[in-house]
Amino acid sequence: MADLIDTVAVVTGAARGQGRSHAVALAAQGADIIAIDRCADIESIPYPLATKEDLDETVRLVEAEGRRIVPVVADVRDLDALQAGVQAGVDTLGDIDIVVANAGVVAIGLRDPLDVQVYRDIVETNLTGVWHTIAVTVPSIIRKGRGGSIILTSSAQGLVGKGGDGSAAMFAYAAAKHGVVGLMRSAANAYAAQNIRVNTVHPSGVGTPMILNDHTIRTFQENPNGAALSGNLLPVPFVESEDVTNVVVFLAGPKARYITGVALPVDAGHAVM
Repeated sequence: MADLIDTVAVVTGAARGQGRSHAVALAAQGADIIAIDRCADIESIPYPLATKEDLDETVRLVEAEGRRIVPVVADVRDLDALQAGVQAGVDTLGDIDIVVANAGVVAIGLRDPLDVQVYRDIVETNLTGVWHTIAVTVPSIIRKGRGGSIILTSSAQGLVGKGGDGSAAMFAYAAAKHGVVGLMRSAANAYAAQNIRVNTVHPSGVGTPMILNDHTIRTFQENPNGAALSGNLLPVPFVESEDVTNVVVFLAGPKARYITGVALPVDAGHAVM
C-alpha cells in the first residue's frame, strides 16, 4: 500500500547515492519529488560529486514510478538559489509535505589540521545547508496546513567521535553532523504546534560514491584498520542506501506520526558505546 499518495517531498543531494535512493522510494510510495543537487564538484573535496547526468537518471527513475519530479540544480550553501529552486518545484507540484535534507560531503584522508577551506566547505554544506533547507521549506509545509515530516541526514559521527584524527576535515564533519542534531531538536520544538515532525538519521559508512571512490578506497587501503572500516559491531564494512531509505520512508509516513525529536542510528552498531 502506498502511504504517501498526494504528497510532495523535497530531497537534497538527490542526483545519486542515498538521495537518489530516498527520492525513488518516496516516489514508489506515491510522493512527487523536488530533487535538488549541486551537480558540480567542490574544489576542496577530494572525490567527484554528482553530475547533471546523475540527476537526469534520478528523474528517469522517479518517472518510472509514475510520479512527477522537478529537478533543481542548486547548491544548498546558496540560500537564494535554494529558495528559488524550491519555489519552482512548489509552483509545479504544490506545497510540501516531506523534506529530506540529505546533501553532504566528506573528506576522509585529508590530514591537514589547518585546512580552512575544506573545513568551511564541509560545515557550510553539511550544517548550514541543512539549516537553509529547513528555512526554505517549512513555510510551504505550514501553508499547506496538514503537518509534515522533516528528516535530516546526520551520521554516526553526529553521535560519537570515532575516527577523529585531528584533521580539519574530520573536525568539520563531526562538528557539522553533531550540529544537525541540534538543528533537529530545535526545529522539533519550533514546529510541533504545526504538526511538523523533525528527526535525524545516523548512518555509518554507506556504500555510495561518497565512500566508493578512488580517493577514499586508496585511503582505506593505506589504513586498513581505520575506524571507517572497523567501527561497525555487525560484520559489515558499510550499510547500504536501502537501509537508510527504509528508515526515511518510515519517518516520512503515517506509521511514524507521533515520532519527533529522535536521533535514529542506521549504523550496524557503530555508535554503541
